[in-house]
Amino acid sequence: MYLLRARLSGVGPFDDVVVPLSDEEGQARLVTVVHGGGGVGKTTLLGSIAATRPGHALPQPPRARDSETVEDESPPFVVCDWLLGRDDPERPHPLRVTGPNVRLDADVELETLRRREQALFDRVAREGGFAFVAISSTRWFSRQPIGFSAPGRTIARYDVRSPAALDDASRSDLARETKQALAYAAITAALDTPRSGKNFALLGEAMKTAVDELVGLAGYAYAGLDSSSFEPLFVDGAGRSGTFDALPTRARHLVAFAALSVRALWGAYPSRDPREMEGLVAIDEVDAHQDPAVETRLVSALKEALPNVQWILTTTSPVVAGSCDTRDVLALRRLPEQDRVELFLGSEARVH
Repeated sequence: MYLLRARLSGVGPFDDVVVPLSDEEGQARLVTVVHGGGGVGKTTLLGSIAATRPGHALPQPPRARDSETVEDESPPFVVCDWLLGRDDPERPHPLRVTGPNVRLDADVELETLRRREQALFDRVAREGGFAFVAISSTRWFSRQPIGFSAPGRTIARYDVRSPAALDDASRSDLARETKQALAYAAITAALDTPRSGKNFALLGEAMKTAVDELVGLAGYAYAGLDSSSFEPLFVDGAGRSGTFDALPTRARHLVAFAALSVRALWGAYPSRDPREMEGLVAIDEVDAHQDPAVETRLVSALKEALPNVQWILTTTSPVVAGSCDTRDVLALRRLPEQDRVELFLGSEARVH
């Protein structure tokens, strides 16, 4: 599943903007970097996409009104065009998803057909597939021991209806979830038998290679689990080992990007190699806590770790934006002496 286009109308700082996420041939771009300063709507954009996808389409909250706001202002809405890909390989055209009670077509019959189609895929998505991951800019990592419960109901389960808490720091502690994903992959790969019906070795291999690709940017390698505590272990360039909690902050962020993405892909497509599966991973402020040396290689490392994933990354860093092809960069800017935010593409996105 890939996103081709998103339209936001009356949402956050956007009056009516269309965000293209495909190339000139109409194929989804596998990397889009959204560059802009604070308050230009980067988090709003990711949150709108997260709330407008197969299996999880929600209404948009109304804008805050002031005394000059026109009372009959149209309600806000988001429309996303999804290329279902391997989730429905025979489908010839994108699936258009929007929130409830939003009418997109003046023709009653066509609008009824669209709504029925969206309702159908909402049901299909709850049976598996349609992988989507959103990682908040408010992410943080507490120091707590790893805890396990029934994997089939927790870490091994992918629920397409799970909301994305992109602006709630109280729900953005990723430490336990990241460590559980690492431990689940290692333990199930070690315990796998031909009678299990699932090739857990694929999960273990995908987790190891993806985590190594990203945490290697910070000078570390994933060494597996501590046999006495099941805590994930990492080795630095000098051969010294330490737990996940002992990693520098920048390295823990990198590990989380890989581990949470692989876990979601496996949960959505069990028994398939996560490195080969499609999905969308949205990371808000991907450059947070990273140094310039990592920022220059971060986007290419994400593509190498999971090459079939569509990455939508927001950043305030010109280093991250400058490391990408011009065609992969979008810029959000608030125009001088105006409240509205406008989108700039291509070479215009490079002008600061």
